[in-house]
Amino acid sequence: MTHSQRFIQLVDDAKSRIKQTTPEEIKKKLDNGEKFVLVDVREDNEWEQGHIVGAIHVGKGIIERDIEKIVPDIEAEIVLYCGGGYRTAIAADNLQRMGYTNVISMDGGWRRWNDLGYPIACT
Repeated sequence: MTHSQRFIQLVDDAKSRIKQTTPEEIKKKLDNGEKFVLVDVREDNEWEQGHIVGAIHVGKGIIERDIEKIVPDIEAEIVLYCGGGYRTAIAADNLQRMGYTNVISMDGGWRRWNDLGYPIACT
């Protein structure tokens, strides 16, 4: 997918303020049983086609509205993923602006997770 230059600038700006991780690191955390909230911010139809085992779905369009009900602890570790890491960069930046202190964007997202052959769930 080709993104517009302005969208990429928006994402790059957000990335300058957020923490990022890789699918490899998230897989290790899951395998080690570490506690964190894994959030898929993709669209409903993307989620239904498959998602990471253990993830919850809170679409990018509503995450800022609903996050306080879903994760009231602003210090909880929250890892966000989308298709490639663009939407999650923007979402992570917004959650930080809302006071969340431990939000991480999974760079490479769902596509990289699949490329690595990691386990998925389907709805």
